[in-house]
Formats: sequence, C-alpha cells, structure tokens
Amino acid sequence: MAESESPVRMPFSGPDLEILRFLAQQPRASFAEVGTRVGLHERTVARRLERMLHTGLVRFIAALVSEHLGEGLVVELAVRCAPGRLEEVARVLAARPDTRSVEVATGDLVVLAEMAVKDEAELIEVIDRTVGRLPGVLDIHSALVLRLLLTAVDWSPYETEPTRLRRLAMYGRRPPPPIDVDAVDRELVDLLAEDARMPVSSLATRLSLSESTTRRRLARLMSSHVFQLRLFAEPEVLGYPAETRFQLEVEHTHLDATLRRLAHEPSVRYLGVTTGRSNVLGYSSHATVAAAHDFHARAFSGLRGLRRVETALLMRTYKRAGRSVPALMGRASPDARPRPRI
Repeated sequence: MAESESPVRMPFSGPDLEILRFLAQQPRASFAEVGTRVGLHERTVARRLERMLHTGLVRFIAALVSEHLGEGLVVELAVRCAPGRLEEVARVLAARPDTRSVEVATGDLVVLAEMAVKDEAELIEVIDRTVGRLPGVLDIHSALVLRLLLTAVDWSPYETEPTRLRRLAMYGRRPPPPIDVDAVDRELVDLLAEDARMPVSSLATRLSLSESTTRRRLARLMSSHVFQLRLFAEPEVLGYPAETRFQLEVEHTHLDATLRRLAHEPSVRYLGVTTGRSNVLGYSSHATVAAAHDFHARAFSGLRGLRRVETALLMRTYKRAGRSVPALMGRASPDARPRPRI
C-alpha cells in the first residue's frame, strides 16, 4: 500500500471539532479569531488545524461549480466490474483528474464515479475508449446531471440554519443567474484552491492587482453560488459513518414537490436531477445504519408519484470533492453508539 494510501487514525477531539465548526462557517478567519471563539491560543489552533489537514480527512474546498455556471457536462457513471476487480477499477478511476468522486456501495459489483467532461465527444471518448477498456470493466451506465440542488458544502449537521442553496431548494426556488466569471476570477480561484487562506496581500501580488480590487473580487465570488470556499470534513470524523446513496424514479408532475421534501432533510448532503429511468440522485449521511433506515422510511413514504426506489450503503469512498480520501483505521461500526454532536 502506498504511503499516501496508508490507513489513518482519526485524531479528532472536542476542540478539533469546534475548530472545524467555526472554520466551516468562516474559512478565512484568522487563527486569533478562531482561538477567541473556541478558547484556545492561536498557535494551538494553527497546530491542531495543520494536524487535521495532514490526515486528508479535512480539507479546504475552493472551486467554481460548473453545473451552476453551465459549463461542460457532469456525468454519473456506474461501472460494472468482474469479481475481484472492483477495488482495482476504483483506484484507477480515483486517480483520474476528471473524476470528482469515486465510491463503491452495497448491491451490484459497480464502481460509482462522478466525472466532469467538456462535451459529448469527450464523454464518448471516456466511456467507450478509456474507462470501457479498463481491465475488469464489464459494462458502464451513464446519467447526465441536469440540475444540481445540494452539494457536500450544503451538508452541515452541526449548524441550525440551512445554507443559502439548501434554503432555496427547500422552497422550490432556483438559484439566481450566475455571475460573469472572467480570466482574473478564474486565476483567483486557482490560487485559493492552492491555499484557501492565502492573505489578500499575497493574492493581490500574485494577480498583479491592488488589495482593494482583490478584496472586492473575492467578496463578489464568495457571495455567489457559482463559487465554493469552505472547510470540509469527512462525515466519518463528525460522527456520521453510515453513508447512503439513493436513486428515485419520480413522475415529472411530482418532481418539484419531491425535491422540496428531500431538501428539508438535513441528512441529505447531495441532491440532483439526472437523465435516465431514475431521475433523482441523492446521498445522505447518518450516525448509524439504523438511523439511515429510519431516514429512508420517513423521507420516501408518502411521496406522490414515486415509482421506484433504490438504496445502497457506501462501503468505501476513494475520492470526494476532487480529492482522494484516505482509508480509515479503526473506524467505528456504522451501528456503533453515535458520537456527541457539536
């Protein structure tokens, strides 16, 4: 096993979780500001954050959301594998720069992957002549994401208020038109992806702009739904190790009502509309498998126009939000006693 793939232990304690909670709300807050909120010295905050980031289970997300910008295609792939080849195929897909997420779940021997491609021609190339020719791949099913409602940054189990996009989804409202993003904005996003907490003075120097102009551009991006800047922690380290994937086939006349109801469920961390027989795709995170079962029974019962439901428990996530996820050592059983929420 490569060093980067060695299982890591979860070192998180109460103060660590408090730091995560504050930086999830204000990712560019100074260590002094975080320390004042959580009752620690700023050097202690910096040291604890560095240790958490080093595990790979916590990371800053800074990226433009192509679905909201209307750029390219986002495709969900279900790659059916021969027995004994599942993990091999999952690792190969996770190493590709065009995959955002890769996981395996209960059910059929398939690797689930989300990919971002430029256009239909590139999609055919990926499916037919690249992924389709991997050793051990037997079949591929693809579905295009038509509408994105919620992403992982909209899942905040420790917050009482929903994010802006979740609130819009809860009441059936579409996001506002996307802002115009120019080359300088994209360069700024690239710098933040390199270091989400880079000081404005350093950003301005790298962009050859004044600090005031850089600050205005950053504020404009951060106030828009087309840009995500957030500290994200794997659900496992927050006490939610049981993750599920669900696909629903819903009559179109009842689709909007179904989406609104699911957006009200705080455990739902991804929600989108896709092509194919199953037109709703979602992911949810829970403290236990029993809690996941309760969610499915509650959330799907009474949905008008619901024709079919498929659910699966994620067995392992190899990649999420464009980054590899380390294997966890000594992870709690999904049926274990839930950890205290923060």
